[in-house]
Amino acid sequence: MSDESEVKRIRGTGWKSVYETLRNEILALTLPPGQLLDEMTLAERFDMSRSPVREALIRLGADELVVTLSNRSTIVAPIEVATFPKYVEALDIAQRMNTRLAAALRTEADLKIIAKRLKSFEAAVKTGNHLAMSEANKEFHMAIAHAGKNQYLASFYEKLLSQGQRMLHLHFEYLERTHEGYLLTDEHTLMLNAVRGKNVDLADELAHAHTRQFQDNFINFMRENYTTDVTLGPLRAAE
Repeated sequence: MSDESEVKRIRGTGWKSVYETLRNEILALTLPPGQLLDEMTLAERFDMSRSPVREALIRLGADELVVTLSNRSTIVAPIEVATFPKYVEALDIAQRMNTRLAAALRTEADLKIIAKRLKSFEAAVKTGNHLAMSEANKEFHMAIAHAGKNQYLASFYEKLLSQGQRMLHLHFEYLERTHEGYLLTDEHTLMLNAVRGKNVDLADELAHAHTRQFQDNFINFMRENYTTDVTLGPLRAAE
């Protein structure tokens, strides 16, 4: 490959490999919250110019995975424990609404996709790879959301699921340590069965319980591993 072709390739696509690598490392907490991301250092690491690195950081910023400070330094976005109650409240509403709609409106084709995503998640759980688990978990819930046929609610839900992937990583660590790693697969199976049976109320109840389990385990993890005192009120009961 000529030098000119190599430069053209890097300028056109180089940022994608940087973006994907950094995104995976951020979601897997290999790059911890608050970690400085220096363009020069990253350019040397990926053996690229700073332009594709800068583009990758811009896109990670759009994903809310990195933050640019007032001095123009870029860091991995902090996990804001103080705002977690508001986050989980929004997640609970989005999860319940999308799952309710899926139970009411799903088609046979939707059920096949949801079942396929469930198998993918189960396979990911068996690997113990938390990043693969969080990605597969998101795909499962988005398959349910798409079955609900409301693109606005699905889009809102997807954003919340993406924002919560690092917290889900900690949630998985807690489940693994307490030997409850397969609990999520059981809950997903119950949700699929409720959607398949068009049982809207049960789907709502299961979605709510799913959020509550995530909330409780994340907070338990934080209390066990950090000195920060985390106080949360109970989630509103499913109606």
